[in-house]
Amino acid sequence: MGHRLSKIYTRTGDKGTTGLGDGSRVDKDDIRVEAFGTVDELNSVVGMVLACDLPANVRDCLEAVQHDLFDLGGEFSTPGRTALPQSYVDRLERILDDFNAELPRLKEFILPGGGPAAATCHLARTVCRRAERRAIALAREADVNPVALAYLNRLSDLLFVIARVLARHERGSEVLWEPGRNRDV
Repeated sequence: MGHRLSKIYTRTGDKGTTGLGDGSRVDKDDIRVEAFGTVDELNSVVGMVLACDLPANVRDCLEAVQHDLFDLGGEFSTPGRTALPQSYVDRLERILDDFNAELPRLKEFILPGGGPAAATCHLARTVCRRAERRAIALAREADVNPVALAYLNRLSDLLFVIARVLARHERGSEVLWEPGRNRDV
């Protein structure tokens, strides 16, 4: 197990810098910090989904995702570190296919929403897309494991499908987008 904090505050970041996993220091708004910080935010939103009433298979999946996201955050916070193997992406694809097989085919866009779990899962999906954008920006400046980028891309797809599953679990249906619905109002 890694280093355990005995004190939560260190005062080392009071001047706007933070430590990376390799011991180096960077500004708190550095693109690397943005990348792992957004992954941390995503993990928190997944935790909000987990605080809801969920089917067991969704709960198991999202709990595994939380562990993956800690691995990913560690990878982004330590230059040169690779923590995510291709098997993580492969697992997400298998799970995604299993969940999606039980859903009706999409012919229209759906509105983010549903019950509390579905709506929060949609929020997690959008935070995941932002984490992916931050990771791509980091990849312009530093070596980034391509599996990490694929993982975030696949995870956002999985979160979309899980939001659809949860909408049915909570409400029985999804709300479809009606283009121009309020045009004449």
